[in-house]
Amino acid sequence: MDFTAMAFYALVCGGLGAVVPRFDRFWIRFGVAALVGIAAAAVLPLLRGVLGI
Repeated sequence: MDFTAMAFYALVCGGLGAVVPRFDRFWIRFGVAALVGIAAAAVLPLLRGVLGI
């Protein structure tokens, strides 16, 4: 994994970690994490293309 992907996912996971503990139920945390993961996987290639990385 290259530095760009590592940094991007570190930011996404850090943001997720800051928000998810506020939800009490397991399935809500799981759903939020799944949606954030899907969004991050979809956005990274677009972001790399825009930045020319």
